[in-house]
Amino acid sequence: MEEKELIRAAMEARKKAYAPYSDFMVGAALMTDSGKIYQGCNIENASYGATNCAERTAVFCAVSEGEIRFKAIAIIGGMRNKELTYAFPCGICRQVLREFCEPDQMLVIVARSETDYKKMKLSELLPESFGPDFAG
Repeated sequence: MEEKELIRAAMEARKKAYAPYSDFMVGAALMTDSGKIYQGCNIENASYGATNCAERTAVFCAVSEGEIRFKAIAIIGGMRNKELTYAFPCGICRQVLREFCEPDQMLVIVARSETDYKKMKLSELLPESFGPDFAG
């Protein structure tokens, strides 16, 4: 897997973000076990609770296409027209990702550019997680 390819795809997705309220624009690129990449951006709503994060947009896009096993995600974000920051996934996004991966194998990349990024496993971001192996 090419980490820079995922970061570039996340950068492209960020351009589509709909963030008229916060101006915090986020893009995500999710790689499935089959190697396909799905992009997502954050989509805000005047009713803030209806807002959807970039990571979940990418996940829902992949799942809607029949992909349910993931191995990596790149996330890039920041205020519109300002320097990018490390945009770590929120708790809900971490839990949604957990549903579709092995946490010790799922790579999470948070980037400011193709050369400035941090990477970790989902298990580091969501230790002692609850997943489908515990349900029902």
